[in-house]
Amino acid sequence: MLKIALAQLSYHTGNFQSNTQKMLLAIEKAKAEHADIIVFAELATCGYPARDFLEFSDFVRLSQESVNTLADACRGITAIVGSPIPNPELKGKDLFNAALVLENGVVAASVAKTLLPNYDIFDEYRYFEPNKEFHLVNIKGHSIAITVCEDLWNVDENPMYRMSPMDELMPLQPELIINIAASPYSSKQIQQRKHVLKTNCQRYGLSLVYVNHIGAQTHQVFDGGSMVWNQDAALVEELAYFEEDFRVVDFKSEQGKLTPLGSAKTHNQAPSKYEGMEAALTLGIRQYFQKLGFKKAIIGLSGGVDSALVTYLAAKALGPENVQTLLLPSQFSSEHSISDSIQLCKNLGVSYEEIPIQEVVNSVENTLKPFFEGTKTDITEENIQSRTRAILLMAMSNKFGYILLNTSNKSELAVGYGTLYGDMCGGLSVIGDVYKTEVYELCRHINRVGELIPENILTKEPSAELRPDQKDSDSLPPYPLLDAILYAYIEEHLGPSEIVSRGYDEALVKRILRMVNMNEWKRWQAPPTIRVSTRAFGPGRRVPISGKYLG
Repeated sequence: MLKIALAQLSYHTGNFQSNTQKMLLAIEKAKAEHADIIVFAELATCGYPARDFLEFSDFVRLSQESVNTLADACRGITAIVGSPIPNPELKGKDLFNAALVLENGVVAASVAKTLLPNYDIFDEYRYFEPNKEFHLVNIKGHSIAITVCEDLWNVDENPMYRMSPMDELMPLQPELIINIAASPYSSKQIQQRKHVLKTNCQRYGLSLVYVNHIGAQTHQVFDGGSMVWNQDAALVEELAYFEEDFRVVDFKSEQGKLTPLGSAKTHNQAPSKYEGMEAALTLGIRQYFQKLGFKKAIIGLSGGVDSALVTYLAAKALGPENVQTLLLPSQFSSEHSISDSIQLCKNLGVSYEEIPIQEVVNSVENTLKPFFEGTKTDITEENIQSRTRAILLMAMSNKFGYILLNTSNKSELAVGYGTLYGDMCGGLSVIGDVYKTEVYELCRHINRVGELIPENILTKEPSAELRPDQKDSDSLPPYPLLDAILYAYIEEHLGPSEIVSRGYDEALVKRILRMVNMNEWKRWQAPPTIRVSTRAFGPGRRVPISGKYLG
């Protein structure tokens, strides 16, 4: 009998003291439950992603000190922990992304990551040398294939890499696969991840232990969902999503393989799309504030669905007592925008203040009047309203130590439907990776147990209310149509002719895609965005500002 503990923890990049202390407590807990092995996640000592911190020798030294402290605690138990380690060779990158085997006070073995992702938000080949030597690790008399995250992902019909680490390890006859990971959340990632893990079990006929991060690192959210699969590719253990968890699983040895005790799970613990999205955005807000040492948020409430959703998520993440909202009506704001906002605040229990902006707007316009003489009123005057609101929100933020939460959605960010230094201000973009149609669906999901977000907010036609009778549809096609074209371009990487072949109007497609490309300069100045899709704006989507593609 072999007992393996899965320690699913939230790490803080560069906070070695906190990360190490969490793992030490988990080791003691595993010992108390008589575990033989405890498994932590990828790069657990330093946190993931560490990015250019990895270029500091002192950062690597602190990682090694953490390893030494953990190894000293591993007496009577073996730990598998992810950490950066130096590459002893002069040629190649300076570091390996490694899984270290700690026992009896020392590093008994190490396994470096072979497949280094260099797509989407990943940039591991910038820092790490790929492994080229394959060996099993002997723990408690058992031969185990230890792999690191991406090392198991080269299993589909169109593989990204030229080799598979498990193909190299199988001739050595492993009894079990252990995979330590830092696999971030997206609305599709959980099912893709399960597919990859199940396929590995089917292909190699081995049981698999998988341990993932949970928590948020700026824009990336890690959802946890650590798992154990048996050699028949049945899921037998599934840890919690979006929270820390710990589980000890018993394995038996039979016919040269380690098999988990317990039957296949009869239900799926993984969250649905909108359950996961709500949990990810909430966790993203909460840990962004915790890790930066802030407590309170401020939000500009317009009476629209986007600011309503962000207010709900902030109240859930931080507590309603830590959320301040401002109602900032102009002469074009409707009465129901104010009343809907007040009702939302009462439903959620958050504070609100009303500051009319028209006097400030008039002052700015009067100041500019001599210079604008003879010109027509246009978007300039609309933007003055938006930037006035930003000034007031940021003044409150500065004075009282709030973080301003941005309320722009992905559809608006995509086509530039927002005012730079106005409604695009903020310390964190909460729903900048959520399309407008998804915003409505998420709100409906939230309201499934009661009307927290007033129904009138969800049914009225979207409007920026910057001029008389303004509607979003004056400038944009209906959101279901817009989002379908945006999704095809941004997420599916389809060009204009491919999108038109799906039945969309050619002129409309070209217009929308040109708007996306022409507004990249705005997105470069937007706040960091919590990632919940497969292709978020920011580090995961790298296109030139001044490129000519599509004209």
